[in-house]
Amino acid sequence: MSLDPKLLDILVCPQDKGPLNYLEEEQVLVNDRLGVAYPIENGIPVMLADHATPWPPTDDDA
Repeated sequence: MSLDPKLLDILVCPQDKGPLNYLEEEQVLVNDRLGVAYPIENGIPVMLADHATPWPPTDDDA
């Protein structure tokens, strides 16, 4: 499922307020500066800092 490009233009990281990279195949929004990813669940980005996971994922995150 793809996200609306207009939505992607306005979404920012809740932690540093910077831009995010959308990885459609993985269904995550990634902040490479902080090394975290925010999940997209049922087409809805979960933009909560406590839901962020380490990025890139490690074997321990599987």
